[in-house]
Amino acid sequence: MDLDLVRTLLAVVDAGTFDAAAAALHVTPSAVSQRIKALEQRTGRVLLVRARPVRLTPSGEVLVRYGRQLLALDQDLDAALGSEAVARVPIAVNADSLATWFLPALQRVPPSLRISFDLHREDQDHTTALLRQGLVMAAVTSSREPVAGCSVRKLGSIRYAAMATQSFVDRFAAGPVKSWLPDAPVVVFDRNDDLQDRFVRTLTRGRGASEHRHYVPSSEVYVRAIVAGLGWGMVPPQQLQEGLVDLAPGRTISVPLYWQQWKLDSPALTAVAEAVAEEAAVALG
Repeated sequence: MDLDLVRTLLAVVDAGTFDAAAAALHVTPSAVSQRIKALEQRTGRVLLVRARPVRLTPSGEVLVRYGRQLLALDQDLDAALGSEAVARVPIAVNADSLATWFLPALQRVPPSLRISFDLHREDQDHTTALLRQGLVMAAVTSSREPVAGCSVRKLGSIRYAAMATQSFVDRFAAGPVKSWLPDAPVVVFDRNDDLQDRFVRTLTRGRGASEHRHYVPSSEVYVRAIVAGLGWGMVPPQQLQEGLVDLAPGRTISVPLYWQQWKLDSPALTAVAEAVAEEAAVALG
């Protein structure tokens, strides 16, 4: 397969549009369009839905996944031959891991390997979708079911506790926590975040968290929103801040985390995987 055509497809997928891909590749949009058409003719498949941003067809997902593997092998070959090229490793990781233990994991990777980390932040329940689409080579995920062509290893678990300020408790608490928490304002990371709903259901066996919810899609700002008294929320121990109280001591939500990666004999990917496993053993237990 022509690697220039593959690189063009990946550039379009990463950039989202033909124009942006053309700028990244320093060619004209017409040249990008011609290369994609040539690749589609060669494979006999429609690879992209021409929207803004572009979307991969199922055939496109397959080609992107294997195209990234081809380029990864090409990078490994350059490294083995003594090239100064940088190996790009795209990884999907959930926000709480990114805010706590994941960056120290990347620090364990030897700098001599010259790896460029391309991190994609996504909810742990949805990171495998990026693997299926071929957008990343590895992912921190809550799914232990391997994506086709991937291996899985258990990293550990993050435990979350329901937290709020004492002033928030004084304002809303009336009786047992299960009687008032379902109606109290809640801070939620984004619309994929169901931790708060899951926790309330463990108390009520039915109801979820209040519809009075604030969406704060940043791990650091999320905790600050709780400290500011906007609502209660689920917080991992690594992000606890002074002034927060546990609303239900002894009750937590545990989220298992796994490392899924392509089954690819790549020194760069192997080094990253080992570094992540070592740090997870310390941070997640």
